[in-house]
Amino acid sequence: MKPLYIYLLFFVSFHCFAQEIEIKNSPNYGKTVAVFGGSVSVIPASETAKNMWKESLGMEITNFGVGGAGFSSLQGKSLQQQVDEAGVFDIYILWASTNDYTNNREIGNYVDYTEFDGFDEGKLVTQAGGINYCIKKIYELNPNATIYFFTSSKAFNNRGGYDPFDQEGMVKYVELQKQICELHGIPYLDQFGLGGYNVYNQELYYRDPIHMNDAGYKKLGALQVSFLAFPQ
Repeated sequence: MKPLYIYLLFFVSFHCFAQEIEIKNSPNYGKTVAVFGGSVSVIPASETAKNMWKESLGMEITNFGVGGAGFSSLQGKSLQQQVDEAGVFDIYILWASTNDYTNNREIGNYVDYTEFDGFDEGKLVTQAGGINYCIKKIYELNPNATIYFFTSSKAFNNRGGYDPFDQEGMVKYVELQKQICELHGIPYLDQFGLGGYNVYNQELYYRDPIHMNDAGYKKLGALQVSFLAFPQ
C-alpha cells in the first residue's frame, strides 16, 4: 500500500503544480482589468469571484460598476457613462446586469449605433446601442484593448428571468448581447446558459431573486477564471 500511497501523492502534487503553471501561462496573467456593470458586478459578494481572478491570474482589478446600471442610457449610471470615465487598461470587461430587462428598456437591433446606421445617437437608449457605444469608446480609449463580455446571469423574479425558451424573457437580451459580440469579434462568457443556476439550487446560490451570495459567486468565479485564463 505504501508505494501506491506515494504514487498517488506524487500524482496529485504534480497535477496541482501543472494546473498552476497552466494558469500562469495564460496570456492574461498579471494584466490590469477594468470592470463595468450593475450591482451584480460590485456588491460585496462579487469580490469572492474577483478575488479568484486575482489569486489564479494575478490580475489587478478596478471596478467602475454601479448598482442599478444597464447598457441603455436611460438605465441608471449606465455602462456608457462608466466607460466614459475609464482610462487605459489591458482588459475591459463588460459585465451585463439584468437591469435593462427588469426595467423594460428597449432591446434594439444589433446594428444600433454602428457604422450601419451612421452611429445614430438616438439609438443609445437601447441595450444594443449602449453595448455598441461601450465597445467603440473603449477602442477609442485604447486601440490595443482586449474586451471581454459576461452575459446577464439568470434571475428568479419571474419566469422570463430564467427560462431560456420564454421568447419574451431575458433570453432575448442575452441573445442580442451575444450577437453584438460576434459582430465585433469579442469573446463572451454565456453566464445565462453556463452558470448552472436553476429553481432547485437557487436558495443555495442566491441571496435574493437577482443577486448571488458568496457561494454563488464562488461557483461563478470558477467559470470566469476558466474563461479569462484561455478565452475562446
